[in-house]
Amino acid sequence: MTRALLIVLDSVGIGGAPDAVEFGDAGADTLGHIAEACARGAGDRASLRAGPLHLPHLAGLGLGLAAEGATGRMPPGLAPAGPVEGAFGHAVESAQGKDTVSGHWEIAGVPVGFSWGRFPATRPAFPPDLTRALVEEAGLPGILGDCHASGTAIIEELGAEHVRTGRPICYTSVDSVFQIAAHEEAFGLDRLYALCTIARRLCDPYRIGRVIARPFLGDATSGFTRTAHRRDYAVPPPGDTLLDRLAAAGRPVVSVGKIGDIFAHRSTGREIKPGGNDACLTAALDALADLPAGGLVFANLVEFDTEYGHRRDVPGYAAALERFDARVPEIRAALRAGDLCLVTADHGNDPTWTGTDHTREQVPVLAFGPGIAPGPLGRIGFPAIGAMVARHLGLEETVAETLAGTLAGTLAGPGPVA
Repeated sequence: MTRALLIVLDSVGIGGAPDAVEFGDAGADTLGHIAEACARGAGDRASLRAGPLHLPHLAGLGLGLAAEGATGRMPPGLAPAGPVEGAFGHAVESAQGKDTVSGHWEIAGVPVGFSWGRFPATRPAFPPDLTRALVEEAGLPGILGDCHASGTAIIEELGAEHVRTGRPICYTSVDSVFQIAAHEEAFGLDRLYALCTIARRLCDPYRIGRVIARPFLGDATSGFTRTAHRRDYAVPPPGDTLLDRLAAAGRPVVSVGKIGDIFAHRSTGREIKPGGNDACLTAALDALADLPAGGLVFANLVEFDTEYGHRRDVPGYAAALERFDARVPEIRAALRAGDLCLVTADHGNDPTWTGTDHTREQVPVLAFGPGIAPGPLGRIGFPAIGAMVARHLGLEETVAETLAGTLAGTLAGPGPVA
């Protein structure tokens, strides 16, 4: 048996999906717009980075070619310098959303066939009955926020009042989320987690995909900063995912970053949750070093989304992409004969776009490793990503893989991607 490493670059979209206009995102292009901004000097920041976007290793694996396939144009500086060294394509999501849960579930072979509930962009945003029940069950003096907001902006706005009153900050976005921010020391981290557990149950009738604990530290004088102790409380997937199939087959699974939370800790194996992209990638490679044959390491690198996409930070996003690119040789060196590494994303979050929310985009699919033949995969569906991993690991064909093949058009046959 072979092994697989599946890395999700959270929010690294490569151009608007065919239905982007329905989401108000026609023209969004996370990677392309970052590359264009850097090419004209808008991606420079003192002591961080300067000049054109420099991703030579990802470009060599076909990232620029995948973006060109999605949009019809090559992002500046992302053409491969020589023959492409990986299989490359671009993937389209079928779920009617642009959220983390839908993207990851569909990647793992379970498209979301229903509409998530969402809270309106009004103030208050939450139904009074929901707020009343949360306050009563958790013994709260009330809540703050109750609106659509950027997570970093709202803790700066309401952090001091939260510490003074003991009222947690509750907010949402265009995604199917109920987010609760609270001070780790003044409110208590365990208390925040317990509050989110109550909120998860209360949000179920509203079809809300995730309740998210957003702990922070600091004070009004020095400012408030979110910590790495975020925790997502997601509903479980509505069908058997790639992870379920691996668990049923007795295969080892290691989940890195927020993967465990996204799949409601079902069939997620050993969970590792360090903070930050670099720490998560290091943990994934350490896990791969000891992974038995037939196993999967599934990692999410969330900082692209939380630290740079939502904050509309082009230089920060560009620098994060370049840091990941610099570690691609390390990833390749960690792969043994027969191993597959597949790099993709779950949605877009164009830092040049209006607002602070995700963008409806296609995502890159880069497959590489010893024995993986380079070449184009074309446009595929999100489920085809998990199907490629399943086939590489020798799992039998399923309904999900049949769907993936239909969406993909043409994919490799059984065994390693070819």
